[in-house]
Amino acid sequence: MEKEIDILSSIIQRRRSIFPPSYTQEEIPADVIQQVLDSANYAPSHKLTQPWRFIVFRKAAKHKLGTELARIYKKETADENFLLKKYDGIIEKANQASCIIVLNAQLHPELLPEWEEIASFACAVQNMALTAEALNIGAYWSSPGTLSRMGNYLGLQPNEKCFGVFYMGYHNEEPRAPKRTPIAEKVRWLED
Repeated sequence: MEKEIDILSSIIQRRRSIFPPSYTQEEIPADVIQQVLDSANYAPSHKLTQPWRFIVFRKAAKHKLGTELARIYKKETADENFLLKKYDGIIEKANQASCIIVLNAQLHPELLPEWEEIASFACAVQNMALTAEALNIGAYWSSPGTLSRMGNYLGLQPNEKCFGVFYMGYHNEEPRAPKRTPIAEKVRWLED
């Protein structure tokens, strides 16, 4: 029987960003999406603020989200910088995904420094990415600049902040070797 550490290490080392153009059109069932979300809830959380807040967009709603992101891009981009290919690509990515999870954090400045809650929130998203990998689902955390203007559209509370979108979809991508330099180059050991 395979040891838990071997299974965990394998999932961590296999995890890669899989982008929407690689997704198949197979729909991810709601209960599988729920599994991915459930894993987020076990991230570390100082003072148990559990700052992660998610909005799941599926079916027609994900197309509407893509259209809104594209509309904001067009509205806020000077004519000389506007790229029709980018505009169309925003909508196309939304349509290629099986679902899009908007990644929000509810911040508690009266309890904790913002960086601690962002770190906790990022751990929750990493749990989602690892769970997606274990389920053979491609996932990609994107943070387009237009998200900062989506507060009203997303119905965010004054203490909530959007940190990106998490595209998910089944895929047929071949595994890729990790591009990492050795950990030894990033660690100092002190024993005396």
